[in-house]
Amino acid sequence: MTMKKIGLILLMTGLLSIIFLMALYPEAALQSALRGLAIWWDVLFPSLFPFFVISEVLLGFGVVHLVGTLLDPMMKPLFRIPGSGGFVAAMGYVSGYPVGAKLTAKLWEQKMVTRDEGERLVAFTTSSDPIFLIGAVSVGFFHNPRIGLILALAHYGGGLLVGLLMRFHGRKEFTANIKHEGPRQHSRFKAAIYAMHAARKADGRAFGILLKQAVESSLHLIIVVGGLVVFFSVFLELWTQAGAIPALNHVVNALLSFAGVPEQLTTALVGGIFEVTLGTRYAGTAGDGIPLPYKAAAAAFALSWGGLSVHAQIASILNSTNLRYLPFMVARLVHGFIAAAAVLLLWEPVMGGTAASFAVPAVSYLSSTGYTQVMAFFCILLGSIIGMMLLAEAIYLLRRKSRNFPR
Repeated sequence: MTMKKIGLILLMTGLLSIIFLMALYPEAALQSALRGLAIWWDVLFPSLFPFFVISEVLLGFGVVHLVGTLLDPMMKPLFRIPGSGGFVAAMGYVSGYPVGAKLTAKLWEQKMVTRDEGERLVAFTTSSDPIFLIGAVSVGFFHNPRIGLILALAHYGGGLLVGLLMRFHGRKEFTANIKHEGPRQHSRFKAAIYAMHAARKADGRAFGILLKQAVESSLHLIIVVGGLVVFFSVFLELWTQAGAIPALNHVVNALLSFAGVPEQLTTALVGGIFEVTLGTRYAGTAGDGIPLPYKAAAAAFALSWGGLSVHAQIASILNSTNLRYLPFMVARLVHGFIAAAAVLLLWEPVMGGTAASFAVPAVSYLSSTGYTQVMAFFCILLGSIIGMMLLAEAIYLLRRKSRNFPR
């Protein structure tokens, strides 16, 4: 029996068990579904949907080609991916999962990356967004803004290290290059402007049509994300009611006891395997007797692994491409261990003994005004970038017409 058939049998068994448990615990199923829906509507929809739309519009304007031309000398030797991967990395780190996978799939559709390049790219551009890491995890769960510093260093630094390791993934091949029609003697910036103009001309969609299709595509993706969050919320609650998750906790605790990991962190690690929000929340609210570095390391692992909910979102996006899921899963696991180890190694140099003095009262992630301010700033920044790109394209067209105008 092949692994594919075994996986299909396990999947069908799991789905049938969910149906049976929903009939056995209808109240728990309803409440967990409502909790998952609240997380999607209150947190994920306002956080991710604007970035989905903006990224689609930027792709249509050819900004990816501009950034790709500028970053090509750096991205190729470091990560063995074309320069357009720099745009994906920036948007992925700012917007959070699954934006990196979505943009990578778009680059693959436009034949700007090969399969191996796309697998390298999605492996290290899938990360938590800074708003969730600082607002929800550090302030909301740990009640300590200082934790955000070391979590960011471990999480994003570990992601870049995974990118360097992934450069050895795949065969040695020619990198998918952005094709330019202009003369090669131009400076790199001029070549980048020309590449953006050529991509915009090749796209050809009017702004209204581009925006409409961007909203439609983004709305479809955010609904898929919401459905997966609700499903895993119900899945975890029903299996907890049935005793499967507590049994898994005992097994994991027995394995972690050899490594000296506190028993109270087992719940956080198991929760983080399935859903990143649950894992980080359990880590932050673990017992007071657990050293803070261990709790932060557990949260870093959950953030970097991403949870099976995020993995399902990525798999659904990669399903429309020829990119494989297995390299992504291995990279996430490696990222989780690197981030957890980085927290423990960097704790003393970065945090010292001052972490406790920065503790703040418990606050709600959704009520944080900082979230609104950062989102507004980032939207204004992206709007300014789009405006500058349009201005640069207009100047280019005017100069070109002035040269061809008969004197």
